[in-house]
This record gives sequence, structure tokens and C-alpha cells, in this order.
Amino acid sequence: MNRTTETKGITQCSIFDFNLSWYELLTKEEKMLIDEHSVSINFKKGETVCKRGAFASHIYFLEEGLVKVYLEERNKNLILTLFTKNNLLGLSSLFEGNNKLPYSVSTYTDSKVRMIDIQIFRQLLQQNPEFSYRIINLLNEKTSQIYGRFFSLTQKQLHGRLADILLCLSNRIFKSKSFELPLSRADLGDLTGMSTESVIRMMKEFKDDGLIDMHCKSVELLDVARLERISEFG
Repeated sequence: MNRTTETKGITQCSIFDFNLSWYELLTKEEKMLIDEHSVSINFKKGETVCKRGAFASHIYFLEEGLVKVYLEERNKNLILTLFTKNNLLGLSSLFEGNNKLPYSVSTYTDSKVRMIDIQIFRQLLQQNPEFSYRIINLLNEKTSQIYGRFFSLTQKQLHGRLADILLCLSNRIFKSKSFELPLSRADLGDLTGMSTESVIRMMKEFKDDGLIDMHCKSVELLDVARLERISEFG
């Protein structure tokens, strides 16, 4: 996907799925080191991959599936971002002096996650400049995306926030105007900073206005141009 083709002003819920794999930047010996110090685990839909506050012993590579990265506070969650396959999670635990995970991760679909020893990952960062540069770019991309999410949640009205998420789901997660939505209305609330009731009401408004069509879990974006204007002007 060419990032220059996306409409300005749209706040995204996920980073780009780059074609260039960080793994391909490793030497043969470094790949063997990763393989020897990692393990792939299958997770069912709704399972927790890692928990906020746990010791950060691994970097997580999502090989298959869809997951959410979120903060938990009593009975309310805030979803920071969504990740599809071929994405690294847990990179924020790499800086020196930190040994705990700053967020939780759980699955929306059946997923496969490779858990990589964090000390081995740090070793590769020190010895492979091209690999390190790629990881720095990923961290910067994630930081930029989080800034956009923060702006959307604090500065946009409800219509703009919901339009942001629907466009991101279409553009970056499912890459289609029509998709089966694995997120509940409560999850959409956690993504947009709205109550479940507000999400249900807003989705109905969007449907009545001809912006989207929905049936059970199926969603179709009918008027992308109008959704983009709502997103941009909030």
C-alpha cells in the first residue's frame, strides 16, 4: 500500500503492514539464533497473549491472526492499536531499565505468535545496524500512530472518532470496503473512547445516513468520501 494515496486527516488504528520483513535483514547465523531462542504458540480467539505489568522476557511476532494492544483500568479498557500478521509487539520493553510490559495483548481471532527471547533480540540490535534501523523505523511508526490516536480521542467529536476507526478497519486491517467485524460494539467503544450505547447509536446514524450498511457482523462502507470528510473535520 502506498501511504501517499491515503487521505490526509484520517487517524489510523494500526500501523502499515510493510512488505520488507525484519527477519530478512538478519544473517543466516542470526536467523538460526532467533530460531533457537523462540517458540511459536497458538492462541484461541479471546485469549490473552501477555498481561500489562508482567516481566518483559520476550518480543512477540504475530505470525497469523488479529490482536488488540490495550490498557486496562478497573472495568474500562483503552485499545491503543490493532495488529495483523507480520507485526512485532513488545518493542516498547526494549529500553534499558524497563523490565515490565506497559500494556496487555489479546486475540480477536485464532492467532499464532512467535515468542522471541528479549535478550537475543537486544543482542541482534547491537550487532546488526540494518536490522536496528528497521526496528527504529517501526518504533517511530508506532509512536506516530499513537499520537494520531491521542488527537482523535481528545479533539474529535463522536462522529469523527467512529469514522476514523471504520476507515482504518477498511484501509489497514481488512483492506476492503466490506468485511466481517470480529470486534464487538464494546470493543469499538474501547477504540473510540465511547460507551457501548453511543457506538450502537452512532452506527445506526451512519447506516440511516447511507454511509455504511451492516448486517450482524458484516459491515460495508458505502460512502468513503463522506466518511473521510467526517474523519478529517471531526
